[in-house]
Amino acid sequence: MTAVVPRPAETLPAADVCSHATRAAFLAVKDAATYLGLSPHTLYVWRHRRQGPPSFRMGPRGRVMYRREVLDAWIREQEQADARSNTALSPLSAVPQHRSAGTVGV
Repeated sequence: MTAVVPRPAETLPAADVCSHATRAAFLAVKDAATYLGLSPHTLYVWRHRRQGPPSFRMGPRGRVMYRREVLDAWIREQEQADARSNTALSPLSAVPQHRSAGTVGV
């Protein structure tokens, strides 16, 4: 009987590697950083400052992991908090305020 040995990721077609990576529910720090377009060091700093996307420790070695769906939600939150992509927060869409004609200095 012959054992089936899976091929390493390097020998898989690019489409198979990408589809596998996008289906992963959990991402390690390096993969999460790549997914977000950041450096792993940035995620490390944010994590210790309690900023950035939520992470958790998994397994006996306490490996830091990120849930892909949580990363997507965090990205949407960032977009909504940015006035450039959320017109409700843009100062350009605010109603102009006028000063009252009160007395100056007493």
